[in-house]
Amino acid sequence: LVCLLSVFVFFFFPAEDGILSRIRWLEFRSGLFRSSASGKVKAETENAPQSPVMARVGSPAPDFQAPAYQDGGFKNIKLSDFKGKWVVLCFYPGDFTFVWPTEIASVGAKYDEISKLDAQVLAMSVDSRFSHKIWDQTELSKMIPKGLPFPLLSDAGGNIGKIYGVYDAKGGVDIRGRFIIDPDGVIQEIGRAHVWTPVTEYD
Repeated sequence: LVCLLSVFVFFFFPAEDGILSRIRWLEFRSGLFRSSASGKVKAETENAPQSPVMARVGSPAPDFQAPAYQDGGFKNIKLSDFKGKWVVLCFYPGDFTFVWPTEIASVGAKYDEISKLDAQVLAMSVDSRFSHKIWDQTELSKMIPKGLPFPLLSDAGGNIGKIYGVYDAKGGVDIRGRFIIDPDGVIQEIGRAHVWTPVTEYD
């Protein structure tokens, strides 16, 4: 009766919760109380004006398109392309920082379990796609034997982070944030935190 994802390494949750268990629970709940909300709010990554926070639980996730790095190459990713799947959208402060390589690698190690729930992970920071590539080649590739299994997106200028309420204008970065979006594109859960929690606490 429960179908969500267990906690992603980037985010702070009670120990009894987790991304895998959270997705199971959300999937069950959304089956009973599926929001009838429809429509789409777009957030473009280039030349976007200062925007109010639009991300709300029970409302359609603001759509966006962003440049990304994955599997050694570059591409553009649009959130709405994953309609029909669970999406775990995660924001983090930046590449080449003390904690993030370990957290990204921890999620990569559990990605097979996440994929079995027909869920897609998207990780995003204000760093460029070129920074993501170098970070992967110099650090992440040494920590994830099979390679990074999900894309790293670039939120240039924090335009997407502003709409999702995670952009820190003073620091110029997206703070840690996790949004679980159901197959209908509706936000089912939001988590924001400044505290790192090991992924093993959510097994």
